[in-house]
Amino acid sequence: MISMEQELKRIRQLQRKQSKKAAEWLIQKYYDEIYIYVYRQTGNKEDSLDLTQEIFISVLRSIGSYQHEKASFRTWLYRIATNKIIDWRRKYCPVCIDIDDIEVPEELDYVKRAEDRRLLEKIDVYVAGRDSLTERIFRMRGYQNLTFAEIGKALQIPEATVRTKYHRLCQRLRKEFGNEY
Repeated sequence: MISMEQELKRIRQLQRKQSKKAAEWLIQKYYDEIYIYVYRQTGNKEDSLDLTQEIFISVLRSIGSYQHEKASFRTWLYRIATNKIIDWRRKYCPVCIDIDDIEVPEELDYVKRAEDRRLLEKIDVYVAGRDSLTERIFRMRGYQNLTFAEIGKALQIPEATVRTKYHRLCQRLRKEFGNEY
């Protein structure tokens, strides 16, 4: 297992010398984790592969601005990934299919999953319509399972602000979607 000091050493090599070896090491270390994170939010293999590649290109282009004093590399990487996913979602226009047009197998579990998927799509559209800070907090909490403290640190805002924005959004979601949410 590589220590944080060794990771920082490789990041510095990449920042100072644009070391190809250090870049390959960072990508190899975090690729699967970021791909899984992206896939959970897109649900599509091709889009996830493309987005993951875009994320690492963005990371390599902006590595010079990374400051380990402000956040861990992993947190910084997830911030970039989250922003790329938000950008992708804003471009992406989901195709809505009427549930009656779908051939439903006899198992009721499939119907339940389809209904849950539709609700998640509605929630995603609703959340995407909020201010970008609230949207990022919601996605970091919901998809990355970060604590309020970790989100606050990553976004450089007080933990109390993170909690307030998250809970207000949850209240709005309950009000908007009622029993569905």
